[in-house]
Amino acid sequence: MNKQSLIKASIILGAAGILTRFLGLFFRWPLIMLIGDEGIGYYQMSYPLYMFFIAMASGVPVAISKMISEKNATNDMYGSFEVMKESAILMTIIGTGTTLVLFFFAKPIIMFLKWDSKAYYSLIGISFAPIVISFLTIFRGFFQGLQNMTPSAISQIIEQIGRVIFGVGLAIFLLPRGIEYSAGGAAFGATAGAAIGGLYLYSKYKKIRKLYKVKKIKSNPEILNTILRIAIPISLGTTVSSIMNLIDSILVPQKLLEAGFTNTQATVLYAQLTGKASVIINIPLTLSMAICTSLIPIIAEIFVLKRQKELKDKIDAAMKMTTVIAIPCAFGLFFLAEPVMKFIFPGRFAGIEILKYLSLAIPFIIITQTTTAILQGTGNYIKPVLNLLIGCIIKVVLTWILVPMEQFNIYGAVIASFSAYAAVSILNIITMKFTLRVKLNLYEILIKPVYASTIMMLFVLIGYNIIYKKTTSNGMSCLLSILLGMIIYMLLIIVFKVFDVEEIKSRIKKR
Repeated sequence: MNKQSLIKASIILGAAGILTRFLGLFFRWPLIMLIGDEGIGYYQMSYPLYMFFIAMASGVPVAISKMISEKNATNDMYGSFEVMKESAILMTIIGTGTTLVLFFFAKPIIMFLKWDSKAYYSLIGISFAPIVISFLTIFRGFFQGLQNMTPSAISQIIEQIGRVIFGVGLAIFLLPRGIEYSAGGAAFGATAGAAIGGLYLYSKYKKIRKLYKVKKIKSNPEILNTILRIAIPISLGTTVSSIMNLIDSILVPQKLLEAGFTNTQATVLYAQLTGKASVIINIPLTLSMAICTSLIPIIAEIFVLKRQKELKDKIDAAMKMTTVIAIPCAFGLFFLAEPVMKFIFPGRFAGIEILKYLSLAIPFIIITQTTTAILQGTGNYIKPVLNLLIGCIIKVVLTWILVPMEQFNIYGAVIASFSAYAAVSILNIITMKFTLRVKLNLYEILIKPVYASTIMMLFVLIGYNIIYKKTTSNGMSCLLSILLGMIIYMLLIIVFKVFDVEEIKSRIKKR
């Protein structure tokens, strides 16, 4: 199977991710129209808890990806299938256990976290997803380890289409019974989508096994031990990161009550933060996650083969790609928060200011993701976890202090997120510098993209105002001005020589 370069793999996963997010709007938009901010609030309350359980198992597919990449580097394909067998056993236990906990302990969990009791149906709806997604992630880890991102990308699109069809369909079907039932039906869409995406990946995996004529695979406890040794620290890191979202679901509604809001008002504000602003923020994060997913197996292979110069080259490319994505996205969502929110959620666009200020955290979130992937790919599992733990503590403290204050309320959660990720990104860069002895060129990586983004943004704002005056259409003005900005920004990236044309061509061709 042909391997893909970092840029090519990132483009494939990034394009699939953007399309998936776009399809996700067909899931989110009708939901908001059907059940409003209150219903979205019930849906979002269960989601971080589900993601927390998923995060506990998230190290396994990363470990699979890393181990298969290393075995592939030494032409040990049978060893790759041994990794798959042992990880399947492990994920069966984790996935089944998670599903059972969420299903049978839904009411005690809601009582303990002091959520609105109507969130029960969403938690039940989403409880079936972990067992299905556990198997889906194994196959994604396998193909990512082979450094072929195409099957993973296609499965993401298939999964999201299934989620939209089943989730929205069930939400409409259950709406007559109440918005809480409708939110529960929407939550079940995650299970349906994952099942369809998983079936596609399984069919591709069977073809690879047939190609290599692998029939029976023996158990190898040593491989299982290696998977656990790699997966546990990574899972801890992802769990700490997910705890940041879980903190919002637990603390924010409670602390908003202390700020003087009613239970319904607190749910609505929480929905605007997590169900609208965060959803839009996650669109550029999809591109960064594509880089990280592509980066880990490539970095792992180079690191195990001790090619230090190539390692530095890949780190430099990854950090450049990170800032080239992060900075213009932050500029765009900050200055175009109102047009974007009105375009995506017409008639239900409350939460514009939340999106505007939350967008400032985008560069730090993306840098955190990329630097964590680099450290994990080079075998440094614990250090980024400790950095994330520090960020988590910062978030808890600031959320606890700021959200109950009337002058901050929901914006206290935004400040807490910004501060937490800023701290983690700085700590990761410092760790990377001393651990890998890599010196980052901040002018090339950071300053040049800032120059390009500033000029781009001026053209976008001017373009938006001119188009809006001529058409009076926010949607058309928004889309055309963003398209104009993308074209100008790509030209400026070349003009400022962040990436030159020959460098881009060579990086696409070479691994």
